[in-house]
Amino acid sequence: MGKLLKVLFHVNEVEKWDTALGNITNLIKDVGQGGAEIKVVANGPSVAAFSDSSRLQAMSALADEGAVFLACRNSLKKMCSGVDVCLTEEALPPFIKVVPAGITEIVRSQSEGFAYVKP
Repeated sequence: MGKLLKVLFHVNEVEKWDTALGNITNLIKDVGQGGAEIKVVANGPSVAAFSDSSRLQAMSALADEGAVFLACRNSLKKMCSGVDVCLTEEALPPFIKVVPAGITEIVRSQSEGFAYVKP
């Protein structure tokens, strides 16, 4: 087996989730489970997808295959200051981890050799 791939998917638009989940599924199919270290950073309006049960099912299945889902705390707080959706950290499924700032996680991951993918 070749070198372990390190890939970071950045999703900041709700409309891009289906594409991102398809990309991650295809990546895992191609390299095999355990063939890539996969992070998915959600920031901006895209964090609202964590309240969508059908997308959460797909995310959970990918998390079971090793993908790590990360939500931006700043974006969650901003979403809760509006009137549409408020999703607290405590309400997130256990497979979704919260990072203080999505942008910092993206920059840090790139400095650690993660390839950046923006669906």
